[in-house]
Amino acid sequence: MHSQEAPDDIHGNDTTKVCVTFPPKINSGGIWDNITSPSEILSYSLPFLELQMLLAFFITHLLHLFLNRLGLGIPILASQIIAGLMLGPMMLGNVEAFKAISVHANIFLLEVIDTAAVFGFALFMFLMGVKMDVKGAFSSGKTAKMIGILSFLTPFIFGLIVNGLMGDKNLSNEAKVERVAITLSESMTSVSVIACLLSELKILNSELGRLALSSAIVGDFSSLIIFFGISLPKRWSNSIIAASMNIGGLILFVIVLVFVLRPFMFWIIKRTPPGKPIEEKYIYIVLLLAFGCALYAHFFDRSPIFGAFLFGLIAVPAGPPLGSALVDKLECFVSGGMLSLFVTTASMRVDPMRLSADPAEVHFCATIGVVTFLAKFIGTFIPSFCSKMPLKDSLALALIMTSKGIVELSVLSNLKDSKVIQDATYCVLILGTLLNSIVVPILVKFLYDPISRKYVGYQKRTIMHLEPNSELRILACVHKPENAIALIGFLNATCPTEESPNVVYVLHLMELIGRDTPLFITHQKEMIAGSSYENFIMAFNQYEQNNFGLVTMNAFTAISPPDMMHEDVCTMALDKQTSLILLPFHRKWSIGGSIETENNAIRMLNCNVLETCPCSIGILIDRDNASTIMLTNSQSRSSCYNVCMIFIGGKDDREALTLAKRMSKDTRLSLTVTRFVSGEEAGDNNLMLDWEGMLDDQVLKDVKHSQTGEYGEITYIEEIVRDGPQAAKLVKSIACGYDLVIVGRRYGVQSVQTQGLSEWSEFPELGGIGDLLASTDLQTTTSVLVVQQQHYVDVDVDKN
Repeated sequence: MHSQEAPDDIHGNDTTKVCVTFPPKINSGGIWDNITSPSEILSYSLPFLELQMLLAFFITHLLHLFLNRLGLGIPILASQIIAGLMLGPMMLGNVEAFKAISVHANIFLLEVIDTAAVFGFALFMFLMGVKMDVKGAFSSGKTAKMIGILSFLTPFIFGLIVNGLMGDKNLSNEAKVERVAITLSESMTSVSVIACLLSELKILNSELGRLALSSAIVGDFSSLIIFFGISLPKRWSNSIIAASMNIGGLILFVIVLVFVLRPFMFWIIKRTPPGKPIEEKYIYIVLLLAFGCALYAHFFDRSPIFGAFLFGLIAVPAGPPLGSALVDKLECFVSGGMLSLFVTTASMRVDPMRLSADPAEVHFCATIGVVTFLAKFIGTFIPSFCSKMPLKDSLALALIMTSKGIVELSVLSNLKDSKVIQDATYCVLILGTLLNSIVVPILVKFLYDPISRKYVGYQKRTIMHLEPNSELRILACVHKPENAIALIGFLNATCPTEESPNVVYVLHLMELIGRDTPLFITHQKEMIAGSSYENFIMAFNQYEQNNFGLVTMNAFTAISPPDMMHEDVCTMALDKQTSLILLPFHRKWSIGGSIETENNAIRMLNCNVLETCPCSIGILIDRDNASTIMLTNSQSRSSCYNVCMIFIGGKDDREALTLAKRMSKDTRLSLTVTRFVSGEEAGDNNLMLDWEGMLDDQVLKDVKHSQTGEYGEITYIEEIVRDGPQAAKLVKSIACGYDLVIVGRRYGVQSVQTQGLSEWSEFPELGGIGDLLASTDLQTTTSVLVVQQQHYVDVDVDKN
């Protein structure tokens, strides 16, 4: 047995004797060990740890659920910190009954839970290093570099000035080191913290988000270099030999990472066949190396967390296949579990009673916190505003760069463990981090709303409004190889000519895994063999060569989170001034007609694009037959491709008909326009007095009265349709006789012909007719194109 005296208050006047058994008992036999006293199960360390984790997670998520109800967008980090404060001496830990339980049952003695939390945080830092883009710090633009450097230097310099003004000649060396460490920690800029904030605000790959991340990468490297160079253990100053050995060990460590372990990582990647996952044994080897690097750093008087971070940063390549595999394997366990535990345990060590122990340091911490915040805010705002960024965007960017999170918490926790900062200082800085994590997201959300301003319809970008003989700009989005085949097949049928060529922008959309920052790649015409994009680029390059002089192709790749991919699509459509976006449907059919795969992330992307896009959109539902026939048509002059356009009325149908008429210029294509009319409209269409009806008649005029001339072979048919069931029956009969059916989306538009169809709709984003044609009940190989004309929103554009 071993006994120790635990202080009951901060002055240590009353003590309680606690007995600890050595060796400690870990696994219990359950309540059957002692039925008369089931609480004895808490004398084992494993049940203690499980109880601690359970309480921490329960209180955290209960708090987050409550805060989410407020609708302010408060991040989960704030809930985790508050949960730690509740479980620590600040609240429950100060209740006599709870205090007695804590002491006698060891529920909240932090030794065991701290070990698990720090282990989880070491894994988090390793993943943070894997996801960090080192090249981004060197390839950032001038504005990002300036903002990144100033975001660290400005608060650091002003912090040192405050140190000088508030300094005292009687301060001990330990107090001076503490104040410099506080200034450094408050001046830091962490790219992972900023990436988490941008992700929660859903502006990660917006224009502002990209600038913030580029600036944060520069600022992060600046602060890390200076911080780890200055914040040395106190005993280094006492031994030059020890300091030299530690520096030499660190230099050797970096050399091994660059020239031994990084080539080994690329050797692992080369051993993995293209398209195949990394073998499990290599994942285990990389994890063992990460722990080995952490242990090595510990031997040379560095934090083990720093060793794991450097290994991930320098040795492991970001992105697929290795970086993404590591993130995919560990992210849920680390970020969802162990990281939350680390934040909670760090906050549990905050004791407000310690604030009265050193009022001078509390005053200094509060002052340095306010000064560094304002200095960083102003140092970021001025260069961004001077670079002609709108006022609100500049304010939002300045706030984003001042955000604090998990990395700052870890630095403070490490400084407290190494006795660099005192309890009162630690308490003030943690409470400051909590305040920052609550206020900054709310203000950024208020200042910056990219969708409401960026994608307002201020210019007509539709096929209908194209000038005669002007080029058609199309943005084709690709997720998988089969998407490329279907889209190329459809593009072959759009009939580009010398007078009206096609300009195609191919955007390969990839999910962001294994890195912090979204990536946008512009591909050259000649791709390096063996690259992960080779198949996509070669397919579209071949399409361009087959239509030499008629088609211009440009390829890009966007790597971003699935819920923000629509930003990439809409931004490119805006920048390239496209008139049509082609999106693949989220379902893939097998040759037999059954559903082979279904991707809800792609469906969500399509819905987001439909709501926000600044031009017209087409969703291509490929049932395998259409793409094959269209690709055949590009090589053969004798084959015929049958297209039907179902016209009911409205701007979406008019846009779809305009596209169909352009396609009909191809002599290999036969177009049938089938118009659904109610009984009252049949035979009396020219007497319609409403504006929409007049526009419909105008676009149908040359189809009804001219079978030759500008367009190719067009057949016009009118069908009397009095209700939705009759329309559904007619649509099913039409689908079986054509290779492609083109329809307008007509989402939310009510008409007699489609009455009741929306009640049975499986995919409302396709509209009533489009949903019928995409149904699994329809036994056909006919493909479908659902067209939506550009939306116009009559709102005031932000003058800023």
